[in-house]
Amino acid sequence: MNKGTKMPSIVVIFGGTGDLTHRKLMPSLYNLFHQRQLPDSFAIVSVGRKDFSDEEYREQVRISIEKFTRFKLTEDVWSIMRERIYYVRFNFSDDGGYVKLKNILEEMDDKYNTNGNRTYYLAVSPEYFAVIVDKLKHHDMALSEKSIRRLVIEKPFGKDLSSAEELNDKITRVFTEDNVYRIDHYLGKEMIQNIMVLRFSNPIFGHLWNNNYIDNVQITSSETVGVENRGGYYENAGALKDMIQNHLFQLLTLIAMEAPVNLDTKSIRDEKIKILKAIKHVDEDFVRHNMVRGQYGPGEIGINKVNGYRQEEKVAPDSDVETFVAMKVFVDNFRWAGVPFYLRTGKRMKNKTTEIVIQFKELPKILYARENNLVPNLLIIKVQPMEGVIFQFNAKKPGTGNEIVPVKMDFCQNCQMENNSPEAYERLISDVLKGDSTLFTRWDEVEYSWRFVDKIISIWKNSKEQFPNYVSGTWGPEASQELLSRDNRQWWEI
Repeated sequence: MNKGTKMPSIVVIFGGTGDLTHRKLMPSLYNLFHQRQLPDSFAIVSVGRKDFSDEEYREQVRISIEKFTRFKLTEDVWSIMRERIYYVRFNFSDDGGYVKLKNILEEMDDKYNTNGNRTYYLAVSPEYFAVIVDKLKHHDMALSEKSIRRLVIEKPFGKDLSSAEELNDKITRVFTEDNVYRIDHYLGKEMIQNIMVLRFSNPIFGHLWNNNYIDNVQITSSETVGVENRGGYYENAGALKDMIQNHLFQLLTLIAMEAPVNLDTKSIRDEKIKILKAIKHVDEDFVRHNMVRGQYGPGEIGINKVNGYRQEEKVAPDSDVETFVAMKVFVDNFRWAGVPFYLRTGKRMKNKTTEIVIQFKELPKILYARENNLVPNLLIIKVQPMEGVIFQFNAKKPGTGNEIVPVKMDFCQNCQMENNSPEAYERLISDVLKGDSTLFTRWDEVEYSWRFVDKIISIWKNSKEQFPNYVSGTWGPEASQELLSRDNRQWWEI
């Protein structure tokens, strides 16, 4: 089957009653169905441990779609889709359940002409990944010479390098790397997909995209919410594992990568992995001088008073888990030598945003720059919640004087259709059905990012921070600002 053609398939969702399925997967499948972007030979089977009939489950899915879909649910579309949704109840470790599921899927192959093709989506806790894959193999449901079987896995992929390697070994003994789709939903966002288009289809950017013209790059992903009901998970993760190891490193590779020889999946991924390999070595000196970690304390978000991290549910009262990380890294290659990449992520921050700021070098102190305190040229790529690109440059302020002020050219991708901007999962699910793994994470990307993070965590274990060290509703600990100010730079807040 050619990449780009959606294969007939039964999508089997393990974790069919979970939050991810109801908030993201089912609404995205409905949106694709609404746009006629699913194959005619298609069905959905959800697997869960709760006791529901098909009709009861379909009604729950309908409620979720009405609440979370970007297209209004219409009866003509829903009436067709609902008949293709089924629910099977069993425990993920129960062999009898897999026997039952296999029989149901084979019957549905005849009904929907799906040719034995399967897309297994593991929307479950990571401890079930290996269990489910092993059971699929044991019951001869994973591999087939006559059909295509794909596996989709949500993050986190391991909790460190060792566990990631063990999990990958178990999975790739059953499914080939080409049929394993490790989802990072950030890569499905519209503006993330636009980064390569901006870089490689516009000569104005292509010629300036190097250390001759760029002073620094800043990547920020901030949230105003705390850990909410994820305290148990976060106690074993923290911001470094939860955000830096996957999301922010993915953004860094897209910004820094060289132009691929063509736009096929392997060529793009090969260029991304070169960037991860080129990041400077991590040691105690690096962590001491180039990293800041923090934990939020009580404060205010808007008009609401909020608890500190240590007061959250399922969080230890003396927890030393970080909810904020800032770092400065260098990519040691000819294009980026000497250009710092500043990354930061945190919870309970001042604003919710994911954005990339490219700061261009300042002019020498001659002509207008001699007498005016000119603001640097900035290119801002806004990923969420608003999507778009801003270019900031200097211009004369209207009037009789000669004052120079920064002005902005602003392209907003979703200002007019904020609620109709395609959901990341729509694109990713569509790509799985087409066999296009470009926006998914290859194993060696996971491996190199874990190598980097593991070294940092090992060093952190030998030192303690005074937590909490920033007030909720701010931009993190003061040391984060100092990380840039000692380089005569600042975090840009656009």
